[in-house]
Amino acid sequence: EVQLVESGGGLVQPGGSLRLSCVTSGFAFRTYSMGWVRQAPGKGLEWISGIDNDGRRTRYADSVSGRFTISRNNAANTLYLQMNSLKPEDTAVYSCVKYIGSVFNPRDTRYQYRGQGTQVTVSA
Repeated sequence: EVQLVESGGGLVQPGGSLRLSCVTSGFAFRTYSMGWVRQAPGKGLEWISGIDNDGRRTRYADSVSGRFTISRNNAANTLYLQMNSLKPEDTAVYSCVKYIGSVFNPRDTRYQYRGQGTQVTVSA
């Protein structure tokens, strides 16, 4: 059974930082590209970042580029999202996703599995 379990969310002031983690199991993590998506209150799902299976190539949505960094530890089956310079508009539930292939395709962000998510709230 594929499992994606996020943690690290919380309440942070504007300009602050958080690091999200996604511990995975049930599949060969090092074989697949992974990513992060988010859903703000009353809005649809937004793709924000993707990473190839070996971690060499990463991609970001314009809304987070330069502030967020995606990374992975294949030995630990864990995906990360470092979020800096957080803004109130970053408030959302953040979920990690597993893609079908090893190379992330920014033209096709359809995922195979998604975790339950962790809440990030940016507020003074």
